[in-house]
Amino acid sequence: MLLAFAAGSAPLNWELTRVVQIAYASQGSVAYSWGGGHASRPGPSKGTCLGYHGAIRPCPAARTRGLDCSGFARWVYDEAFGDDVLGRGNTDDHLRRLRKVDVAQPGDLVFYGTSRKTHHVGVYIGGGKMINAFATGTRIRMDDVSRLDDLLGYYHYPA
Repeated sequence: MLLAFAAGSAPLNWELTRVVQIAYASQGSVAYSWGGGHASRPGPSKGTCLGYHGAIRPCPAARTRGLDCSGFARWVYDEAFGDDVLGRGNTDDHLRRLRKVDVAQPGDLVFYGTSRKTHHVGVYIGGGKMINAFATGTRIRMDDVSRLDDLLGYYHYPA
């Protein structure tokens, strides 16, 4: 697969290049599922309705095999790094394993919310775009980083 990165925004290392490749390749292939991707091993799994506040009722997560946003980030990083480097936690847990950066590189993670409580994460791919598991009723997709109005920042692994 050939990827074109925005000028001056090529990933810094092989693993981050793989993160972007895997994120690109996953578009449209996996459904969003609240709590999906948090089993003992990374990857699509049935979600949970515990804590679900989505618009689709009744909650479809317990019967939908897929990924939520942090499950997607966990799975992509596991595939790229060959190890579950982000672990089973949610966006707040993942944030603590990373280092905030002023200038994002493709493959970094982009978080939304506050430093006390995050609510969304995506894989930054350059050019103001991210690939993410956005919400119930969607599949893995590309969005503008500006789609949500509470950008916390860009974070890099390893910390």
